[in-house]
Formats: sequence, C-alpha cells, structure tokens
Amino acid sequence: MLARLTGGISPVALSLAYIDWASHLAAAPQRQVEIAQGGLRNAAQLFETALHYFSSGRSPWSLIAPQQQDRRFANKQWESAPFNLLAQAFLLNERWWHDATSGVRGVARPNEAIVEFSVRQVLDMMAPSNFPATNPEVLQKTLQSGGENFVFGWRNWCSDVMRLMSVGRPSGNQDYVVGETVATSRGKVVFRNELIELIQYYPTTGKVHPEPILIVPAWIMKYYILDLSPHNSLVKYLTGEGFTVFMISWRNPGPADRDIAFDDYRKLGVVAAVDVIGDIVPGSQIHALGYCLGGTLLSIASAVMARDGDTRLKSITLLAAQTDFTEAGEMTLFINESQVAFLEDMMWQHGVLETTQMAGAFQLLRSNDLIWSRITRDYLMGERAPPSDLMAWNADATRLPYRMHSEYLRQLFLHNDLAEGRYLVEGKPIALSDIHVPVFVVGTVRDHVAPWKSTYKIHYQVEADVTYLLASGGHNVGVVAAPREPGHFYQVKSKAADAPYIGPDEWLKAAPRVEGSWWPEWTKWLAAQSGEPVEPPRMGVARAGGPNLPDAPGDYVRR
Repeated sequence: MLARLTGGISPVALSLAYIDWASHLAAAPQRQVEIAQGGLRNAAQLFETALHYFSSGRSPWSLIAPQQQDRRFANKQWESAPFNLLAQAFLLNERWWHDATSGVRGVARPNEAIVEFSVRQVLDMMAPSNFPATNPEVLQKTLQSGGENFVFGWRNWCSDVMRLMSVGRPSGNQDYVVGETVATSRGKVVFRNELIELIQYYPTTGKVHPEPILIVPAWIMKYYILDLSPHNSLVKYLTGEGFTVFMISWRNPGPADRDIAFDDYRKLGVVAAVDVIGDIVPGSQIHALGYCLGGTLLSIASAVMARDGDTRLKSITLLAAQTDFTEAGEMTLFINESQVAFLEDMMWQHGVLETTQMAGAFQLLRSNDLIWSRITRDYLMGERAPPSDLMAWNADATRLPYRMHSEYLRQLFLHNDLAEGRYLVEGKPIALSDIHVPVFVVGTVRDHVAPWKSTYKIHYQVEADVTYLLASGGHNVGVVAAPREPGHFYQVKSKAADAPYIGPDEWLKAAPRVEGSWWPEWTKWLAAQSGEPVEPPRMGVARAGGPNLPDAPGDYVRR
C-alpha cells in the first residue's frame, strides 16, 4: 500500500539520506555561513540585474544562463522582461540548492546524490515554465487562440486519464502497429521456448557473410527498438549489408513467472539461441550483439562460454551496456539496501515489477523532458507531440519477474559481483578477463541509463582487442542512428589487447570525431572479422519448435 503511494520509492531510504545530510550540515557552521552568503549574494546580484535590466549593452542572460541541455527557456520569448528575470531567479535558486545539498563534509556520497536529486525534482516542478501566468509561450498561445489552448489541454488530460483507467488501454500510438508499420522486416520465428522466440530474417543480398549475427535485446522493453520503421531499422540495414541476422524476442512475463531467475534468461535465451543458430548455420561462429540489459546478459554468457572452452562466438558487440555498476549514473539513486528490500516486498505481492514502476523511474531521470515539458505542451499549450515510432515503442513496456529483478539489483547493481569476480554461474565464478574475442562497445554521450564512462570500463575488464565508439544522442536515439538521418556524429578508437590502458578523458581528446551514423563504422568492423561471402543459409531447422511457428515479428512481442 505504501509503495503505491510513493511510486515504489522507499520513504525510509529517502529519510535516511536527508538525516545524513541535515545532521552533518547542522554540525558544520562554516558550511552554513557559506550557503547563507551564497544566497545573499544571489539576491543582491538579481536585484542589481533587475535595476539595470534595460541598460544598453546588457544581454538577457547576463547573470546566469540555462545549461545547454535545458530546453525549458530556449524560446526567444524568455529573453524579454519580466520572464527573463523570473527564469534567471529560478536558475539562481536551482544553483543555490545544488550548492546547499552538495559538498557537505561527512555526508555519504550516495545520500548526497539522493538529496540533491530529490530537491531537483521539487524545483523542476516549481519552474516558471510550468505555470500559465509565468510562461510567455503559454500566454501568447492563449491570446492568439482566445483561450482555446486550455480547452484542448483539458481534452488531452481527459483522454490521458481515460486511457490510464482503461484495463485494455493501447500500449502505444495507433499509427504504429507491430508487424504493420513497425517491426516489419521479413523473417520467420525458427525457435520458441517458454521464454523466447528466435527470429531469423530473410537475406536481402545474393551472398552473405558466413558468420551470422545474434542480437540479444533487453527485456525491459520490446525487441523492435532495433527494427522500428523501415528507414531506421538496424535489422534491415544489416541484412542489406550482407549479414544473416537472428533476433531474440522475449516473452512478457506475468505473475505466474515470478520465479524465473536471471540465469534462466542466459540458459533459455542466449544459450538456446546459440544452439539453434549452430544447427541452422553449422560450423560457423557467431557475431553476438547485446543491447542495454541484453548486453550485460551477453557479457555474462560470453564469460561462461570462455570459461568452459566454448568457442562459438566470433566477436561481441555491446550497445549501451554496463559490466561494472559502481558508476551507473542516477539509476543507482533508486538502488540501495533499503530501496531494494522495499521493491522486493512490493514485487512479492504482484510477482513482477509492473510497467508503471519501471517507466516512472526512467521518467524521473529526465523529468524536464519526459514529465514537465510534456505537461506544458499537452495541457497548457493544448498541443500533442507528433507521433513517432520511437514513442510508440517506448509506450510498449514490459514487466520483470520478481526473482530475476531481485537478483539483478542485488548481484549486479548493489554488490557489483560481475566486475569483482564474485558472480557465480552453475556454482562457479566467472571472469570477464576470460573473454579474448574482439569486442566492439558503443556508448552514447547523453546516456542517463548507462553513462558512457561506465561502459568504457570494459577496457580493463576483458583481455581482448577493444574498439570503443562514443555516439551522439542518448540511450535510445544514440543507438537508433540510421545513416540517412542528419545530426549524428561519433568518436571511435581501437585498443589492442596488449596496448596500455588510457582513461576516458584522455580517450575523449585522442579519438577523432566523425560526422554521420556509427552504423557503417560498425559494419565495416564486422566485415573485417568475417569471412568471404557465401550462399545464404536455410531458414530454420525442423526440430527447432515445430512446423506452426509464425512469421516475424512472432507472437511474444504482441503480449
């Protein structure tokens, strides 16, 4: 009951963080004086700016300017009085609270981050852009439409409420339907078990590279993030480049699946898929790709295979995937002993982590973009964002089994067992240092789920040639970067297994910047790891699940 009120956030964990911060601040009179002086200095500067606001030569953001990623005050109307002064006052207050909640001597770093993050959420809620009377864009829209924007906003709000209350509400925008407008690459489900459907895609070239590609997506969301519309489908791009592609489609678990373990995803997912691919393309090694949580699972499966002398993998590609969780970004704010215990109690009743809790956590990480800007646009401006395939995919959320999610949070996030050599598979520890096949790793500049410096740690975890590529964009947009889309860029640099390690900041200075999509760079690397093109393999095998398996995208993706 408490979890429903708090959105799954443990009030105990939040309280302990504030007690830690407040008690240490109370015992630090010098820090109190510094904070008070900062507030007085901000007030004096704001007063002086207001007095001389209309002086010649004074720029609108002379006192403080929004950060580059802050789009709330990007419109030119925010440069006019009095809105510009309101915005600067808010930004000064935001900076003051950041200074007040950080840098207090003695406060544990995780608690400091929780306090700073939670205060920022409250401040974001009070931004002048969120209120009609203090938002010049809303005021102009109101004057131009005669208040019609509020009528449309009310309709949008009612529509959203009805959709939330509807048991059979649609999972995404109705303009994007799985199998019709998204996930349309031609293929066939060639294997099915209780956890996965394995899709093999039809070749689109006369000859293909002998080594097939196995894609292991995350099961937090549906697989078709990598097979969206035809113009931005990674699957279509790969088949067009002469690769045979296999894709795992995970089944969306329900309460009856509460005891599915994290290792079940390895055995019934990656291992089962590799076995079937070996039957379809006998004698060929596999290029394996893992995205997000799927990449973490793939790294574990690869380490197990390396430990056991299994050489069926030719190369490994990790997209926005972490193998060390000590610096896993703001996601770690939701993960401590108190929070994990609270989530476990909540999941025990339902058997799964519901889609709303997972989506809510991701939205909080980017509340300006995903919550408050949407509220302003939909309800105050009376507008709707144009539908997109990525938005429809993002709304098509999945659940996570109780046991699997508990093991994931405790063993990987909380205890960091994989990076520190304590992760056990079949009773024996695994080590990423056993991996010796070439590794290609993609991080993204603005990733709030898997920060690129966290994914960069793979350099000193595996004993293999590592090519690291840092792409523009975030966790999803940075990965779905079709070559014909403008605005993409990346940096890339390779490191031999026996070459000395360089840190991420040095790498950032040394790696050349390239304009355009990173997909051609990766396929060029894949081609260099592959043999000469051959005839395409057959579609499926007789024993892999029966004759009645459907065409792509299959059945599991629709559940």
